[in-house]
Amino acid sequence: MKNINKDIDILCVGEVLVDFIGHQTGVLINNTRDYHRYLGGSPANVSMNSARLGLKSVMVATVGNDGFGDYIFKRLEGVGVVTSYIRKLEKKPTSVIFVSRTDGTPDFIPFREADYFIIENQISKELLLKTNIFHTTCFALSKQPAQLTILEKAREAFNSGCKLSIDVNYAKKLWGSQEEAIEVIKAYCKFNPLVKISEDDMLRLFEQKIPHEDIFDFFHSEGVDTVCLTLGSKGVKLSQKGGGIIQLPAIQIDVVQDATGAGDAFWSGFLFAYIKEKPIEECLKVALKLAALKLQNVGRLPDNINILSELL
Repeated sequence: MKNINKDIDILCVGEVLVDFIGHQTGVLINNTRDYHRYLGGSPANVSMNSARLGLKSVMVATVGNDGFGDYIFKRLEGVGVVTSYIRKLEKKPTSVIFVSRTDGTPDFIPFREADYFIIENQISKELLLKTNIFHTTCFALSKQPAQLTILEKAREAFNSGCKLSIDVNYAKKLWGSQEEAIEVIKAYCKFNPLVKISEDDMLRLFEQKIPHEDIFDFFHSEGVDTVCLTLGSKGVKLSQKGGGIIQLPAIQIDVVQDATGAGDAFWSGFLFAYIKEKPIEECLKVALKLAALKLQNVGRLPDNINILSELL
């Protein structure tokens, strides 16, 4: 799969934010007294995790020209993410999100400002020609002009020979309507991305509990070959069009410190192994190891470990 002319392993396009994660565990935002600051945004997490796994990782995003924006640049550059395609806005502050600390899917309140002002000239044709994987999220696709930019550039990326990827992290409060979200997701699926979804995402998107088979069929019928459904503590199921379903259990953890970013850690591990041309089941095993590592730490993956040695 790896093309020697494609020296960018992963191009992450979408939201980079400042997360304020609650200090108190297991309470909703209305009962959280204080917060700690972390770098957040699903594509940003994937870009940082990928860089720390030794991949060449590029981030395309928009921040405010402010203290939080400076913090984001410093943090991304600190792990080796290429930041030259991140735009700074004078008139909009950096987006922030307040998040509850939990071992399940967190409660959150978004204050979205700069993050969705991603425009076409941030992603050149030359950049796409050098890219192996083009990754984005449902969050990034939820507002204009980012939505139009990402769909147009996804088409260009597909035509340039990139493999596409998406985390369908749907949340109702980010979208104008459920119908719009489904149409946009379908539009992106036409480019046969690697799809990562969770049971919670699907419950929110379809507003009812749907059998796993039907979830897989929905994505396969829209043109997706590989669909990865994460099941929290119950592990993961992966369906390949025309093939069987692989199911693996989660790695057991004594104490879950923080679930925020666990899905991003999982997907970073999966994409890392995919780029390294590992068999699909091996990709899932690496993904589960990285997710388990994340669950044991608040905020991001810890600095003081050699992540690669933990995975391989």
